[in-house]
Amino acid sequence: MSLSTSLPPLILHPFADAGGPDRLVESSRASLMIQGLLPSGERSAEELDRSLLDGRYCEVRMLYYVGKDLVRWIDQCMEHVERQAEFSGAGIRDQSFAAYLVNHTPPAVQAKLRKWGVNDYKAIFSRAMGLNAMWALAPSRESLSNDFVRNYYRYADQLFTCRQTQLPFTDISGFGFEFDIYASGEYSRMLEREWAETEVGDET
Repeated sequence: MSLSTSLPPLILHPFADAGGPDRLVESSRASLMIQGLLPSGERSAEELDRSLLDGRYCEVRMLYYVGKDLVRWIDQCMEHVERQAEFSGAGIRDQSFAAYLVNHTPPAVQAKLRKWGVNDYKAIFSRAMGLNAMWALAPSRESLSNDFVRNYYRYADQLFTCRQTQLPFTDISGFGFEFDIYASGEYSRMLEREWAETEVGDET
């Protein structure tokens, strides 16, 4: 059996939430106003805090759905290596791929993320996986305390650390694994082109 280091593609699905971008912008402005870095005008402290919390909750939901895609990809990667005898007993676990994705993101994947405007991908990926370690379903706003929503990123960081330290795992950064990253729509269009080319080839 030949050793395959080409991993399944990481496919990220869009998360549509009506008004989400506006809430994120308002949350950022509210945070700056609370810190005194922007004038608050006539807005009360309660109004600013409400705007901040609305945006933070939107971030929580977005990260949760990103995390679902990442966890799905890690499961696919585990299936990939489990089918290859060469990796048997190598100590590769879910945490191996999580650490690889966050700490050793391939340059081509980094470049594509930056092209999409995603610069702090390490924090996004780690926090998304941290939140998914806790929730099977996206939480409702009513189920979360204001303190958690306000500081969710601190909790998410700790959850990812806890997830990664549950079991010993092999560092796979030197294994030569490679993968591509796609937005779901982009990947669907690529498959459609490949299928069309295959059908043309079959006809000839």
